[in-house]
Amino acid sequence: MKKVELYTDGACSGNPGIGGWASILIYNGVEKILSGGDIETTNNKMEVISVIKGLEALKEPCEVTVYSDSQYTVSPFIDGYINNWILSGWRLADKKPVKNVELWKRLVELTNVHKVTFVKVKGHADNENNNRCDLIARNEIKKIQNA
Repeated sequence: MKKVELYTDGACSGNPGIGGWASILIYNGVEKILSGGDIETTNNKMEVISVIKGLEALKEPCEVTVYSDSQYTVSPFIDGYINNWILSGWRLADKKPVKNVELWKRLVELTNVHKVTFVKVKGHADNENNNRCDLIARNEIKKIQNA
């Protein structure tokens, strides 16, 4: 199974507002950069979409390490409560529905295709590829604003 690194980030100007996302896939030293945006979205959606788009770009099942500064995105997997959401019919502990459920369902589908490990990195710090994703995501916002 190929081992791939996936760096991701999302950004939003206003929340909700114009958003951007970026993913950097690295396999055997080769990079593939993906990015996009949305006119009306939230930061959390952009963070999750960045992981989804990165995983969707893989052409075969891979062993993927996802690096993200988004607690919202990585905690459900690292802390295991994504399984509780699934078992409870996509409800939180307080019985309220999980927000962005369609995105979470898609992300779970993709984690069932690939062997995925999530790593929480500190945002705007010393992770060069996370910083690159942040810059690319913010540039996607600028593209939409200037269109």
